[in-house]
Amino acid sequence: MAINEQKIQVGKLEWFYRETSPLGSNHLGTVILLHGLPSQSYCWGEIMEDLAGKGFRAIAPDWIGSGKSGKPHRRDFAYTTTAFISALGEFLEKLEISQFSLVIQGFLGSVGLQYALQFPEQVQRLVILNTPLAPDAKLPWSMQQWTIPLVGEMLTQDPLLVDRTLEKGSRYQIDDQYLDVYRRPFLTSSEAGRSLMATAQNLQLAEAMTTITAGFQTWEKPTLICWGMRDPWLSFDLAASFASSLPKQVMVETTQLPEAGHYPQEHFSGQISEVLLPFLRRQF
Repeated sequence: MAINEQKIQVGKLEWFYRETSPLGSNHLGTVILLHGLPSQSYCWGEIMEDLAGKGFRAIAPDWIGSGKSGKPHRRDFAYTTTAFISALGEFLEKLEISQFSLVIQGFLGSVGLQYALQFPEQVQRLVILNTPLAPDAKLPWSMQQWTIPLVGEMLTQDPLLVDRTLEKGSRYQIDDQYLDVYRRPFLTSSEAGRSLMATAQNLQLAEAMTTITAGFQTWEKPTLICWGMRDPWLSFDLAASFASSLPKQVMVETTQLPEAGHYPQEHFSGQISEVLLPFLRRQF
């Protein structure tokens, strides 16, 4: 199944995104998939194909500053949570998407959660894969180093940071043909490294966790938490605590992936689809 790759100009920002269309006439809705750091929408490819095969439209953008999307200077894009949320809203509006199921993963996943809290009327169902969810969640030291002046500037210009981060987080070796996709933006331009550094510096994870912890006390939408149990940075205890803190009337499902790490979609997309597809199709 072909995954369409497209670019779209939204105001001053250029978005790159991947899209699959539902097969047949049974269209069951739209799914938006948001990647973490330092990944790209490429990571969702197999899951997107599975979604299309079961009747869903799937759209996975590269965040601004990541992958093939634009990498504007800080004076043109602040790389703050507020800036990302605003940009994502304008991107969805440009594509005329007003309701969708949201799938998030990783250390930009917190932005997806904050978007869901600001616009709950848009989000029909929420799926969380290995994302910081509680005040105890910390940016790993390897990513914290990206934020340090001079040190971060050197580290984020090294394309091999992608290899080191993705493989350490997933706990598995990733084939070179896939790593080539993730490295390419860093080999093409220094803007990729500068954007990554700006994103990490402005992530404000502690503040985001406070907002998320408070905001989800009133969450009402069906939620699936699918967790790679070998994540070296985010323990399942955080996910379990988050699930138990949701209002009792919320339909919450929790699934553990025993062999998966921080980036479960890299090696265990089939197992994710096995729980994701029934969740999206289930009548609540």
